[in-house]
Amino acid sequence: MIEIRGDSVFITGYVNAVERESDFIPSPKGRFKEIIKAKVFERALSRAKDVLLLFNHDENRKLGSINQGNLKLMEDSIGLKAETEIRDSSIIEKAKQGNFLQGWSFGFIERKSRFEKGADGIERRFIEDLDLIEVSLLSVKPAYPCCSVEIRNDGIHERRYSDLNLEIKNPNLDFSRYENEIKLLKLKGLNI
Repeated sequence: MIEIRGDSVFITGYVNAVERESDFIPSPKGRFKEIIKAKVFERALSRAKDVLLLFNHDENRKLGSINQGNLKLMEDSIGLKAETEIRDSSIIEKAKQGNFLQGWSFGFIERKSRFEKGADGIERRFIEDLDLIEVSLLSVKPAYPCCSVEIRNDGIHERRYSDLNLEIKNPNLDFSRYENEIKLLKLKGLNI
């Protein structure tokens, strides 16, 4: 739900629905689908000292954090749910314009995972444990089709679900996963 409240905007939605497949994710070894197992976010949140709220995974666009008090995260039977109140003027202006927010995403460091090849020939990565570094509001479509943003306009509620089909031009040259992991390690305070 997006609700404009004078000098702030209140946003709730699901960052990720557990036990559901992502769209295809590129890697140097080829494409795969990813599934976050149930209770993974619950464990990650119990260990986290803080989780940042970013816009489009950009560390220069920090909108808040759990420690700042404007971000609440919890895992329920559906997945990782977020509630936030943002006072950033550019986000408020975009919310007033409507249709800018496509969904949520999250940045993490994998602690434990396993790969399985399905009967359909598709490789799947099951994330069994992770460290949650950040969640991001996105103006672009996220990799997980199971995230949602609820929009409230004149008393009408609408739930938007992301749906991204990645086009891979040359999966052997894609190093984005590693680049993202380096960014996340830097956000975590490690010198790399």
